[in-house]
Amino acid sequence: MNTSVTQPLGQREFVALIAMLFATIAFSIDSMLPALPQIAAELSPSAPNRAQLIITSFVLGMGLGTLVAGPLSDSFGRRNIIVAGAALYCLAALAACFAPSLETLLMARVVQGLGAAGPRVVSLALVRDLYSGRQMARIVSFAMMIFTLVPAIAPFLGQIVIDQAGWRALFVSFIVFSVISILWTLLRQPESLPRDLRRPFQAAQLWAALREVLSHRLIRLSIAAQSLAFGSLFAVLSSIQPIFEGTFDRAESFPAYFALIAVLAGLSSVLNAALVVRLGMRRLVTWAFGGLALLSLFALVTTQSGIWPPSFAFAVYFSWTVSVFFAVGMTIGNLNALGLEPVGHIAGMAASVIGSVSTVASVLLAVPVGLAFDGTALPVMAAVTLFSFVAYLTMRRID
Repeated sequence: MNTSVTQPLGQREFVALIAMLFATIAFSIDSMLPALPQIAAELSPSAPNRAQLIITSFVLGMGLGTLVAGPLSDSFGRRNIIVAGAALYCLAALAACFAPSLETLLMARVVQGLGAAGPRVVSLALVRDLYSGRQMARIVSFAMMIFTLVPAIAPFLGQIVIDQAGWRALFVSFIVFSVISILWTLLRQPESLPRDLRRPFQAAQLWAALREVLSHRLIRLSIAAQSLAFGSLFAVLSSIQPIFEGTFDRAESFPAYFALIAVLAGLSSVLNAALVVRLGMRRLVTWAFGGLALLSLFALVTTQSGIWPPSFAFAVYFSWTVSVFFAVGMTIGNLNALGLEPVGHIAGMAASVIGSVSTVASVLLAVPVGLAFDGTALPVMAAVTLFSFVAYLTMRRID
């Protein structure tokens, strides 16, 4: 196979390729949601809540991989690290497919997340190599528009695979998805970082960047707020399928409702783009966290008081879930931009550090919430109320 590609891709094909590389993460998480009951019944029947760790274990691996994927691509080239990450992702998916126990499955999911960090993180570096300024922002925006469709359809696709071949076949679908994206990259996308511009990978440089990034108060506060936002998101993702099935008896309609949640939450990027220039990133993020804290407190108190009839209680839960996804969409991009302001000279390394630390911290927040599921939405609503209120107070400390 000839992989020495020299002709640059057209912009439309390039955007589609980047969107597919982005989508590896969403597909790997959201398509697993309908499988949680079957996995729990087969591998953890005495402790079904532990099946939720399939979501957060993948996120943990992704967070760890984010720290090194970008710097490695600076040393060994973009395509090489994308392909290496995808190969690791596929091997881990194969191991997960044949996992005899939940513990083995969780270890495979961590490794799968490590591999997925390659295509996800390095694809952004690839965009930076080829585009800059407003043109770069335009390319990423187009790719993200396509990417937002994936969470909407992933549970549908996951349910189809499960119905036809069982939950283990999901990991085969991950391999097929990854192989297609990597063959596309190898056959069509030239290497964007010439050898003479590559830098040696040095652990000392990574450690120095980590120390410098964490020395800035603004960045520490931004990481804390991101951790709380991601913690809320992953806590909701871990609990959403059991709540639909066990609390509201809507397991069959879950993929359709999840698609609607994803579409409604996707509107946050449109609203953010319209408001951020006028209001500023800090104010917009602070308001988003404050609003989510109030909505979460309202949903928590009214739901637990039992004042709503069952059908209306579901409407309250559904609306609250949309608000969580929406708030995350209004905050994460702005928090990343805020965090990178003081470290423009090491922006790539800083982005890896910020993304890795906040993702790993969010898993530590989300895992206890998922394991605390008691058949109701109480644990996750209480956690998100606390997380968003603390995030609001954190943003108030940013000058």
